[in-house]
Amino acid sequence: MDPGGASRRSSRSAETWRGHIIQQLKHRDRIQSAMFQDLIRFYTGLLEKTSMTKRLLSRPPAEACARSSLQQLKKTTGELAYKVLELQQQIKIKEHVQQELQTRLQKEGGRLAESSEAKRALRDEVEQVRQKNKTLKAAYDALLQRQREAESKLREEKEKEERVLEDMMHQKKQAAARMNHRNERRSRARQATMEKQLQTAARSKVIVKSSSSAPTSRSTSLKPEDQDKSGGRGATRLFRSASASSPRFFSSIREMFDRKRRGHSVHSLEEDLLFPVGICLSARVPVRPLQVLEAHEQGINAVRFSFGSDLLATGGTDRVIKLWDVRAGSLTHRATLDGSTEGITCVEFDHMGRRILAASHNKSALLWRLDDSAPKVTLTGHSRKVTAARFTCVPHQVVTGSTDRTVRLWDLNIAACVQQGEVASFCSDLVCSDSSIISGHFDCKIRVWDSRTVSCVQELPSQGRVTSLDLSSDRRQLLSCCRDDCLQLLDLRWTNDRMCFRADGFKCGGDSTKAVISPDGCYLAAGSADGAVYIWNVSTGGLETRLPDRHSSSVTAVSWSLSGEHFVSVDRSRRAVLWSDI
Repeated sequence: MDPGGASRRSSRSAETWRGHIIQQLKHRDRIQSAMFQDLIRFYTGLLEKTSMTKRLLSRPPAEACARSSLQQLKKTTGELAYKVLELQQQIKIKEHVQQELQTRLQKEGGRLAESSEAKRALRDEVEQVRQKNKTLKAAYDALLQRQREAESKLREEKEKEERVLEDMMHQKKQAAARMNHRNERRSRARQATMEKQLQTAARSKVIVKSSSSAPTSRSTSLKPEDQDKSGGRGATRLFRSASASSPRFFSSIREMFDRKRRGHSVHSLEEDLLFPVGICLSARVPVRPLQVLEAHEQGINAVRFSFGSDLLATGGTDRVIKLWDVRAGSLTHRATLDGSTEGITCVEFDHMGRRILAASHNKSALLWRLDDSAPKVTLTGHSRKVTAARFTCVPHQVVTGSTDRTVRLWDLNIAACVQQGEVASFCSDLVCSDSSIISGHFDCKIRVWDSRTVSCVQELPSQGRVTSLDLSSDRRQLLSCCRDDCLQLLDLRWTNDRMCFRADGFKCGGDSTKAVISPDGCYLAAGSADGAVYIWNVSTGGLETRLPDRHSSSVTAVSWSLSGEHFVSVDRSRRAVLWSDI
């Protein structure tokens, strides 16, 4: 570093400082001179008068003139002295004011310096905040980009999942079609073999003694011994060895067609047999509650008695099905069936009382054995929640309805959908008769489907948006519950007569409120939004009774045991009530 340059810069800074001080002093001199300009003029005039007085005194004037001049001088001098004092006092006041102003100026200068420092600090903070905002914005942009990429991947995965699901359903349909084709070919082969056997048996002849009641051997010619023994007894009788009326023939045919290749079937031969159901001659009208219990952790959506009336199933939004033994007028918890990832919407027992079928909000239907808490089969394929799942009259088939506007027929042997029907409205409930499937929909229509092809063969109008369906025990009457607070009873025979049931205070509490027909077909029951249960008499068309004060929220479903002895109602506040007429 150059020392000479440093000295020059220091000398220049010193000269600048001195010049600044000189300028300030000149400025102060001008200000003060302006302030004391009047005083200086008065003082100058005083000095002039004093010099004039001295000149007058130095001359030898007359005594009288001198005396008057002296008096005049004294008078003028006193006035000037008084003015000088006044001016001095004003000067002191102004100096005091000036000092105060300087003090205030110094304070304001300090405050200005502090404000400048605070301004610099705020600027630094603003700059830091801007840097932080830039960093956060960069991080946000990165996260947004990652989110977009993740959403894109999610869409791709969903599309891939849909394609895989469609491929799987297509493969299952193809497998089912191939299996049906193989079974049909085998059935035709068996039938052809049987026809050949029958033709062979018809052509063969045997000789039977007249005293014998059944053939003992098959022959195309008679032995001499037999001819001799039968010579005196008249002509022999020819007949076919495999008579069409023989019980053994029917048993052989039955065994041939009953033999099935089951593979991984989830049902056994015993489950294919229809369970003998008792006939209810007279259902009991419930009067008082026998038991009130908190059956689930959340609201209950479905309830159903088994065909034996000794077991009850409840399903709720807590994603489980609970089984209850019905004994001596009370409900005892027996088991809990889990495996569903979302709430249960519908439950159904099979005719043997060994399996239970449920619909769920997770777009699937599940099948359990009662001795296993895990589901045996999960039927997937719907794109929205499944609202109803029922066993058909064919033992290994079930039908489901969904809010995806489809009705699907499933084969439990292969756990796949074999038929599908599409409709323009949500399906709320299903029931199955001998050869048809009946569905209720949100477009105020009831549709009848051919159970073999799942094709709609008839549409019936309804009073309002259908929430549930139920068939009478003789399968002649159909009950529908509607959102317009009306129950409609439809005669399924040729007449198609309709009866509507209403009551003061009854209000349908939701889109899935369930109503039922009593086992003897004499009464209808449904729960209301006010927590009461309403029961109508079919023969009179009027309200039979109202059961209040046991539910604190809307009643979602009711069920009548097939024996007609017990009645159960459930609600959205987890409560189940067992009723009786005693």
